[in-house]
Parts: sequence; structure tokens; C-alpha cells
Amino acid sequence: MARTEVDRDKNPRDNAKEAARLRLNVTLYRVMAYVTGTILIVLCVFAIAQAFTNDEGIVNAIGTVHGLLYIVYLIVSYPLTRRLRLPVWPTVAVLLAGTIPVMTFVVERRISHRYIEPALADVTVRLPGRYGSFSSSTQR
Repeated sequence: MARTEVDRDKNPRDNAKEAARLRLNVTLYRVMAYVTGTILIVLCVFAIAQAFTNDEGIVNAIGTVHGLLYIVYLIVSYPLTRRLRLPVWPTVAVLLAGTIPVMTFVVERRISHRYIEPALADVTVRLPGRYGSFSSSTQR
């Protein structure tokens, strides 16, 4: 099970900041996983279609875009794996998922269920009385 850096002994404001950072990091990871995976599928479709045409320009352009997006994906996903303190193999799976068509979707779903959702549930933070509460769900 993944542990986050939220510490019960810390100042509640520091915990709230860490919770916000984790949520932002998870959102960026999910966006980049879906964008990178979609572009990789498009690249594969055009690479297959290239066998029937003589136009290499589109595949080169999409390949370059995918390469740049994959670098951004790595920049976004590595800090998330460290923040969640993932073991080695899930970290490798997350980082390499952008190189195999459809794997970003599969890995994102598995990482979300196994590590991200428990970590997000862990960072529900209550601030002291006069500040109200800060959590991922609405307090009633």
C-alpha cells in the first residue's frame, strides 16, 4: 500500500498543501496518460496506413509530437511515483506505459485503483475549528 507524505503531527496547513499537491500531480498524470496514449494510438494507425501510401511526413510529425508528449509524461509521472512511494516494478510500468499502445490506459487504471485512490483517501485533512474543514469530499 502506498504511503503519502501527509503527517498527522505536522501543521494542518502543511498537510492541506501536501494534499493539494498530490491531487494536482494525480490530475496532471491522468491527463498526460490519456493524451500520450491517444497520440500513440493515432501514430500506430498512421504508421500502418503508411504501408499503403508513400507519405512519411504525417508519421514523422505525429511521431515527433508523441516523443515530446512522452517526455512531458515522464516529467509528470515520475514525481507522482515518488510521492506515492511506489515499489520498483509499478514505477517501471508507469514510466514505460507511454511506449506501448493502449498500455497508458491499462496502467493508469491499475495504478489508480491500487495506489492513487487509497492515497487520496488518506490525505483527507481537517483544519482547526475556525478554518472549517478541507477534504476531498463535501462535509455535512
